[in-house]
Amino acid sequence: MPQFKQFPLPDTAEGLTEAEILTWHVRPGDAVKVNDIIVEIETAKAAVELPCPWDGVVTELLAEVGQTVEVGVPIITIDVDPSGAAVAAPETNGAAAPAAEEEGRVANLVGYGPKSGSAKRRARRDAPAPVPVTATPTPAAPPAPAVAPPAPAAAPVSAPAPGGYVPLAKPPVRKLAKDLGVDLHGLSGSGPGGVITREDVEQALAAPAAPAAAAPASSGARERRVPIKGVRKATAQAMVDSAFTAPHVTEFLTVDVTPMMELRARLKGTPQFRDVKLTPLAFAAKAVVLATRRTPDVNATWDAAAGEIVYKDYVHLGIAAATPRGLVVPKVRDADRLSLRDLAVALDDLATVAREGRTTPADMLNGTITITNVGVFGVDTGTPIINPGESAILALGAIRDLPWVVDGQVVPRKVCQLALSFDHRVVDGQQGSQFLADVGALLADPGVAMTY
Repeated sequence: MPQFKQFPLPDTAEGLTEAEILTWHVRPGDAVKVNDIIVEIETAKAAVELPCPWDGVVTELLAEVGQTVEVGVPIITIDVDPSGAAVAAPETNGAAAPAAEEEGRVANLVGYGPKSGSAKRRARRDAPAPVPVTATPTPAAPPAPAVAPPAPAAAPVSAPAPGGYVPLAKPPVRKLAKDLGVDLHGLSGSGPGGVITREDVEQALAAPAAPAAAAPASSGARERRVPIKGVRKATAQAMVDSAFTAPHVTEFLTVDVTPMMELRARLKGTPQFRDVKLTPLAFAAKAVVLATRRTPDVNATWDAAAGEIVYKDYVHLGIAAATPRGLVVPKVRDADRLSLRDLAVALDDLATVAREGRTTPADMLNGTITITNVGVFGVDTGTPIINPGESAILALGAIRDLPWVVDGQVVPRKVCQLALSFDHRVVDGQQGSQFLADVGALLADPGVAMTY
């Protein structure tokens, strides 16, 4: 006889309450094995692939692409004993959580740890979105057809997008449409199963504007409304909490980094650094971890609940990174133990993973101090907001050729502006100034590192 199990959305990071369904990699009727990737979700921290906890056959998808589902709500039903003659949809009755708990199998299947070599990514195969997905399940239904998710009444999932219709499109296509201002609700997908493709979006942009009556209701023809969710929602809340909890102080320093740039040019020609992407950010990261030795307060944490300041004998260096999903701050673990070369390699790997949207929730937890490299955008400086749980953040500005006085003569030099924001509950003005001056000295004369 069939034996149905429902897989509830797991908490893939500390404090996760909900996630959006990005892409299904299976459909009803597909055979799955343990650790096969079944769905990609977007949490408040990152996109995460979830593996299957059992062997079996998929009978129902309980959430649609684009829906936001709360942690603990079932998202898929799997027949773990498909040898039975019939494949009937189970009755949920809101009792899925105990069934999941009794197996005790979700803890090590959170979707972002090491995957088995047999894990497979399945091509997404969705049915045309406007067509009803299935009828309401009955106690003895025929085998489930290979179609898209069931009607919302089949399970206690979150409400779909306004109007009840969620356009079918992959995340890169959704981003392209968002960047170009194209509303996916007004498009018909030319891809398999009605999926909207990049070409559909580009053709819609080139085509004459559709009549106003065909567009969804909005506050104006020249406005777009985008739901606040995922990384953007989490970032906004974190920045508000930090700005109105920690008393921020920001100090600025302009530095002649010509010696650092000259050292960088020399090192790039050596065998040790020949295949390494050695950037000014790597030098700034090394300067920050060295300077924390002399001013450990900037690497400490204010614990209001315990009434303590927590000093840390390690540096988990956060690097603010702009990604298609918004701002993320992955960490270089134990950065204080890494050589300049190892830091450069770690930063390059971190940036690559972030740009591809593969930064895991675990990679963004428990930072101690952060660098935001605004210089890559051609910006000289700023007043960065401290990440919650940390006490300082350094902004690294653009390196420019500017007139500078050297030995009484005005000469062109490589000049950079630094800005340090710190929590004045933990870091006094003298300590913040000392730390910023140390970072500046290390960038202006890398040989100073020999004295640390």
